[in-house]
Amino acid sequence: MLIPRLHLFELEDQSWFPVVVRDLATDYLHFVENTFELHRPVVPLLGTALRESRTNHVLDLCSGGAGPVPALQKALSADGLAIRFTLTDRFPNVPAFERAAGQSPGAIDFVADPVDARAVGSLAGFRTLFNSFHHFRPADAIAVLRDAACRRQPIGIFEVPDRRLRVLLPLLFLTPFIVLLATPFIRPFRWRRLLWTYLVPLVPLTCWWDGVVSTFRAYTPTELEQLAASAGAEGYQWRAGRVPIGSVPGRLTFLIGYPIASPPK
Repeated sequence: MLIPRLHLFELEDQSWFPVVVRDLATDYLHFVENTFELHRPVVPLLGTALRESRTNHVLDLCSGGAGPVPALQKALSADGLAIRFTLTDRFPNVPAFERAAGQSPGAIDFVADPVDARAVGSLAGFRTLFNSFHHFRPADAIAVLRDAACRRQPIGIFEVPDRRLRVLLPLLFLTPFIVLLATPFIRPFRWRRLLWTYLVPLVPLTCWWDGVVSTFRAYTPTELEQLAASAGAEGYQWRAGRVPIGSVPGRLTFLIGYPIASPPK
């Protein structure tokens, strides 16, 4: 059963939201993505798109706590693709970026200054957004796609959030408990992680609220194709769809676009 799309507010999107809680919440998401290998269905999709667009540099937007990037880099390398990733975000989690870069020297770097996915500027590379495109209202989502097209940069959108009721219900009832159970296993160990999870439970409440809201905000493949069409990108090829995640119930929604010809004179 598909739920109507509602663009409610997410706490992590707010400029006033405490940085420490935002960073701890994105650390949790990074942990979940790696524990359940949510990156696995992305590997063949992104690998094919990188080969077709003939690029070996990925500019990751809205990177949060680095998300699936470290695992993706290793998986793509195992498939014979030597890809360099650059992490960026409007609210950069610099400690998480530094950890990811330190674990993969030369393969992962980052931009410490804020980067807006709607107006990236001169930063080049295959643009990716992992589980973050739903943060954008339709007008802003179109701006993200249009900015990539205007710069003639390929782009890939990959989303686990899904507006089906069977995805919403577990998030609604289980998320705070999963955060409480997962926290002792999240590395690196931080005393403040225990403080803001157990004594003052802002992290589980943030993950619960933003997780539920993300479900309501998620775009379907058809809606992604409509957004791409509205971006007015001439000489671009777009492909949207869903693929099984495998390790958990649900499907990964994606939109991939890249230039296939020089723009008309």
